[in-house]
Amino acid sequence: MRNLFLILLLAFSSIVKSQSIQSESINFQVAKLPEVSVAESSRTFNVTVTSPYSLTTEQVIHQSKIDHQENLDNYDNTVEESERAYQVALNNYAEDEKKAKEKFEAEEAAFKKLSLLERMALIDQKKNPKLTLPTRPVYHKPAPPVYREPNLNQFIIVDNNVLASKINVQGFKKTTKSYLDISVNIEAVNFQDNAGQSYANQPTTIVVKENGEEKVNETFFQEFKFIASSPTNSINKTSQEKIHLDKVIAFVNTFLNNRYGYGAIGKTVKIESVKNSKNKYDDLEKAHIYVTTNLKKLQPEENSKINEVAFEGIKKGTDIWEQTLQKIEYKNAKSDFNSKIARFIFMNYIRLNLALDNKQQAEKYLNQLQENLIDIKLSSSEERELNQLESEIYKRN
Repeated sequence: MRNLFLILLLAFSSIVKSQSIQSESINFQVAKLPEVSVAESSRTFNVTVTSPYSLTTEQVIHQSKIDHQENLDNYDNTVEESERAYQVALNNYAEDEKKAKEKFEAEEAAFKKLSLLERMALIDQKKNPKLTLPTRPVYHKPAPPVYREPNLNQFIIVDNNVLASKINVQGFKKTTKSYLDISVNIEAVNFQDNAGQSYANQPTTIVVKENGEEKVNETFFQEFKFIASSPTNSINKTSQEKIHLDKVIAFVNTFLNNRYGYGAIGKTVKIESVKNSKNKYDDLEKAHIYVTTNLKKLQPEENSKINEVAFEGIKKGTDIWEQTLQKIEYKNAKSDFNSKIARFIFMNYIRLNLALDNKQQAEKYLNQLQENLIDIKLSSSEERELNQLESEIYKRN
């Protein structure tokens, strides 16, 4: 009984000493900065698009009505042509029927001249003469034309103005006289067959002048790319051209916004904390509050005073993490500040710096964590996460 009591006491002591680590996912936004900085007062642009596309819905409907009226006007001629075609088919039928009968009579005469044994062999092989007559043609009078609204999906309804309206540079205003003068020349889609598959290209040139000086002049989509696993004569080319044109416009927007655009990027970061049992971890609880609340305050704006204050608050929290790491007793699992505490602080540091695009600091704490991995035990899921974080740190932009 005494031994059982001691075992329970030790187990209880172990439970008391074990820390409960919990996590929280924080969503926040940061400013997306471009490759080329442009002063806020100069952030204006205009876009000119040239392309082979100039079709409108009105034009399609108008042409459809014209075609319908032409069919109506030509209906009597269509009926007369169908009657003439029927008469020709009827005459051909009479001639074909005569030839079929003559052929059968000749084969039948030759068949009768064969011996009984030869005739029976041909019958068994189903090669004995048979009369096969052509099908007699039947006249079907064409129905009068009925107008139907055109299927707009069968047309590429777009023009240069519509294409230009789909191109935007984040953080810039569209004006006539502008800092960025953008010209986009989109050629028609070219289809090509290769080994029974369909490929396409659509050469597209982007020219950008910054304050009147040409800075970009590049052509894309010149190489033929795979679009379908069947040849071009069996694909819906209109549909495929629409898809390809959408890809071109999406690329143009990505290219321009990577180079010039100012916007917001939404991010999510996991921040761990330790349950503050008996107020042993007051400082770490403060650190968690500093970091999480100030992350949520970040604004997707440049030179924001709110962001300055938020980053100061985040630093207060990370300073506490840094001070706590100095207290860690890696070899003493019973310590309030043991390797389990170190693990979540290191992981917080790495995640946070990666989320804030500070890979150098993330790498610093990754190295510190790895130096102490002999004493820090990671679960299989934690190992997988660490590998993913490491890959992100060393991934080339």
